[in-house]
Amino acid sequence: MRFFTEAAEKLPAVKELRLAMKKGITPISLTGASHIHRADILLAVSQETPVLAVTADEASARQLCEDINFMAGERAAYPYPSKEMNFIDAAGISREYEHLRLSALYALCTGKCRVLAASAEAVMQFTLPKAVLSARTLHLETGGSCEQDALRDALTAMGYLRCDQVDAPGQFSVRGAIFDIFTPQNPMPLRMEFWGDEIDSMAWFEPETQRRTDTVSEADIIPAVEALPDADLPEKIRALAKAVRGRQAAKLKENMNADADKLESGVSLLNIDLYFPLIYDAPAAIFDYFTGGIALCETGPLLDAWQGLQARYTEDVKAMLEDGVMCRQLAEYFLDANAVLAKAKERPLVCMNAFLSSTSSFQFQKMLSVEATQNAPWGGSTRILAEDLTELCKRGYCVTVCGGTEKTLPILRDDLKQSGIDCSVAEADSQPEPGKVLLMCSGLSAGFEYPAVKYACIAQGKAQSTVLRKRRFKKGQEIRALSEISEGDYVVHASHGIGRFKGIRKLEMEGITKDYITIEYMGGDELYVPVTQLDQVSRYIGGKDDAAVKMNKLGSQEWQKTRSNVKKAVKDMAAQLIRLYAARQKAPGFAFDIDDEMQREFEGRFPYVETNDQLRSTEEIKKDMEAARPMDRLLCGDVGFGKTEVALRAAMKCILSGKQCVILAPTTVLANQHYETAIRRFESVPVNIELLSRFRTKKQQTKILEDTAKGKIDLLIGTHRLLSKDVRFAELGLAIIDEEQRFGVAHKERFKEAFHGVDMLTLSATPIPRTLNMALSGIRDMSVIEEPPQDRYPVQSFVLEYNAGLVVQAIQRELKRGGQVYYIHNRVETIRQCAAKLQEMIPDARIGFAHGKMTEQEISEVWSLLVEHEIDILVCTTIIETGVDVPNVNTLIVEQSDRFGLSQLYQLRGRVGRSNRRAYAYFTYQPNRSLTDVAEKRLAAMREFTQFGSGFRIAMRDLEIRGAGSILGGQQHGQMEQVGYEMYLRMLNEAIAEEKGEPVKAPACTVDIQVEAHIPEDYITSMTSRLEIYRRIALVESPEDRSDLVDELIDRFGDPPKSLLNLIDAALLRNTAGRLGITEISQKRGALFFFISHPNAKQLQKLMQEYYDRIAFNDKKPPYYAAVRLKKGELSVDLMRKVIQIFLDNSGSPA
Repeated sequence: MRFFTEAAEKLPAVKELRLAMKKGITPISLTGASHIHRADILLAVSQETPVLAVTADEASARQLCEDINFMAGERAAYPYPSKEMNFIDAAGISREYEHLRLSALYALCTGKCRVLAASAEAVMQFTLPKAVLSARTLHLETGGSCEQDALRDALTAMGYLRCDQVDAPGQFSVRGAIFDIFTPQNPMPLRMEFWGDEIDSMAWFEPETQRRTDTVSEADIIPAVEALPDADLPEKIRALAKAVRGRQAAKLKENMNADADKLESGVSLLNIDLYFPLIYDAPAAIFDYFTGGIALCETGPLLDAWQGLQARYTEDVKAMLEDGVMCRQLAEYFLDANAVLAKAKERPLVCMNAFLSSTSSFQFQKMLSVEATQNAPWGGSTRILAEDLTELCKRGYCVTVCGGTEKTLPILRDDLKQSGIDCSVAEADSQPEPGKVLLMCSGLSAGFEYPAVKYACIAQGKAQSTVLRKRRFKKGQEIRALSEISEGDYVVHASHGIGRFKGIRKLEMEGITKDYITIEYMGGDELYVPVTQLDQVSRYIGGKDDAAVKMNKLGSQEWQKTRSNVKKAVKDMAAQLIRLYAARQKAPGFAFDIDDEMQREFEGRFPYVETNDQLRSTEEIKKDMEAARPMDRLLCGDVGFGKTEVALRAAMKCILSGKQCVILAPTTVLANQHYETAIRRFESVPVNIELLSRFRTKKQQTKILEDTAKGKIDLLIGTHRLLSKDVRFAELGLAIIDEEQRFGVAHKERFKEAFHGVDMLTLSATPIPRTLNMALSGIRDMSVIEEPPQDRYPVQSFVLEYNAGLVVQAIQRELKRGGQVYYIHNRVETIRQCAAKLQEMIPDARIGFAHGKMTEQEISEVWSLLVEHEIDILVCTTIIETGVDVPNVNTLIVEQSDRFGLSQLYQLRGRVGRSNRRAYAYFTYQPNRSLTDVAEKRLAAMREFTQFGSGFRIAMRDLEIRGAGSILGGQQHGQMEQVGYEMYLRMLNEAIAEEKGEPVKAPACTVDIQVEAHIPEDYITSMTSRLEIYRRIALVESPEDRSDLVDELIDRFGDPPKSLLNLIDAALLRNTAGRLGITEISQKRGALFFFISHPNAKQLQKLMQEYYDRIAFNDKKPPYYAAVRLKKGELSVDLMRKVIQIFLDNSGSPA
């Protein structure tokens, strides 16, 4: 896509700029360029030399980066954000931003980066010197030599953390001769297989599936952190500690000597940034990586930002010196504003401003002005676009239109051709021509025009996707629940009920070693479950705290009774759901019109790029609306995932078909938020919108009711007030209900009466499990938005001991940038005291509090004050988990976070980071408090979760169980807790299949034979990974499954041993036997017993022919079985295979 840069290169000012930079003329002033022109000009200038572009804030740097990459058609620009300098001994800290910085530095060193887009703060911070980055980068090649022990040690020294399974950047794992490494600069992790000390093969692999994708011949392993201490750092710290003087000297010496001890014993410090000035004799600034030009974007705001940051840094240093966190010799960890300017002036410097402004900071040697304008974004109307393009083409302009998606571009092209415009979809080698239009997908933040060279670009002006690594999400991937259990967790056995997992035991019987899952039941009884029967065991998930779970007694009838009760209830529910669905299919409804130009224009005005899930959900809803039956669809997705936009598109479709639409919200604040969103979204279309709530006067309410009854109001938004008898609609077509589970039973009954025969769309912010979604597909129409919006920054997270000084610092930092804070104190009794204590510490802050025991009206008032920024700090319980979306709240502080479940912490953290600002989450725990085992486990999980985003699956799974509760309703949720979620789901699947007349999965066959069948611990060392593989083995049902699993084992762990292959073969035979009606295969007294529910005559006859001298039958009364004696030296697994084959070949009518 060279046409963007070619247009810029032709501009007289750009030609002069390039020439002046070549001659070393500096500084240069370039005016007339807005942010979109700067992107184009910088891309043109970077053809010859790399450019460092500095913006006042991170959002501008990110936008610049994305615009340049879109114009280049490849990754030419890299972001360089600021990193969090961590000076306190936190238990966990996230490093996404540090990884972005390291990726950018590596790209600069290897010549891949043409433009580095950095924020004002980022260029003030020191980083590792260029020589150190080069020296500490490992270059590995297939066929090359590398000592495995040395590689392991090098990775640890480079800041990588060793773990069982690699899921996120900064991790590595070792399994025998296989190394997995996830480097910061690559989107996928690398797998290396060694033959001795020679690298035999290298390939990328998918973190989700852990399977290899493309092979590579060489790879670079760069450091995972910027602070890389040498062996002499402890000595330097001790020497400095001796020299420390002052009031806090004793505390400082103690802390510094403790840090030196940790380093000497091989423990990495999370507060290593504190010693940055000691690690490198001369720490580098980003300017030291550049020999090319430097561009300062909008110098006024940039200079202000540097002054403000310097003041903040100076204040932070002063506070840390007073608190004894650091000594004066360690305070030099940033460049001051004057030093930054001096560094910038050492290189060819260009100041790029939209308007000329006087400043004493620069003595310009050349003044240039570019003739350029920025176009208004295209709103999506084909008619208006055609008029603009006709005018531009008449004037001989070359035009590019960036709008729509790959799917919609051909439609846009055809529409424009009908209007007489010569246009085509742009290819990689397309060239712009006067009077012709090239069409591309949207991706630019704005359009622009260069009158001097007759070039124009019209852009749809959508917000773009982030440059941060996106979480790969595999649709339909089953949550690996069992592989995520650890000793002490509750599990459910299908036949014996709820017990506690005690680990995997290897038991040897008659010289044969087998693995067994050990489950402890009430009274201390233990059950040993062969790992081949692992599909009978699932992790207990039920929404109760561990303390509230009741274990079953082994051998009692209690579990069977519970199971049969739940099974009956599930059967009734399935029958009811199927009846309701069938009735709905037959009910008469209104078929809405198909989309027209106005609908498309309305959707085109959405200022963000839609996620795939949003687009799919919109299509599903529209399809339902266009059918001649009433829609009843559930739309699920977390707060801020874009459900409202999907709902408003449905509302627009309803209104354009001449019908009215109503949106019901459970609280006044949510209704108000929907109203404000709708007013903004519908501002360009003639739609009459009203809000009916207690914020309206009696007179206003009467007028709204009259207009609604006359059909004058198209969209009415409100709370349950809309269910009152006096609310009448002229032509109601669609009812949208937000957070239905938060309405009472009486209100839900009123929905059915008030909206009979009307299309209904229900929104839910609690994630619904994919597994449940699949179980209910074809009974409940459901659309799920799982994909988060693309322009979110990762939340910078910390796990640390509670420290009042740090809390105050974090809050003040947020308030200074005009933001707000959530402070989670989860005890209603002491919440007022907590708010009062904070008020003492931060007297200027406006503090409010909220908890679940307040009335709906009181909570609404607090939310209103928060949304209107009348409150700076909201002290609250976990009530915010399902609260209102407040993008201005970007700091979260959680007290006693070790008392929360991971899912709660995940959802709480999701309440911040909803704007283009960086957000912070501080998970604190009580200092010096002895933690329980459960709390220790939670803290460890939180550290993992914070540092690598792992634990995401656990968090989502626990969270989804709440979703299951909300969709199934209270009574069913109680039954789900009795048997655990997975067992409940299995019963539900069976009941639905039965009601639909579909075949129900055969009951499982249990196998207990003498065969060396286990996973040796030296083959898979991690218990988590072993459990996952055991679970997968139990599900092997076909030769294809077997082959796929063996391939995966070879890929991940190397060649599987014989005992593991035996295990896989036994599982395949067991599942085949189950389908044939064989319920049990056991080995006793030198024979194999095959228990079968309904044997047929042909099977028995063939078995008799084959094994006439060593077979015995019981075919008179249940349990029926055939017993075949083993020959001397015959393997039980071989005999089992032959007998099952006979059953399979002769399966026909039962005997």
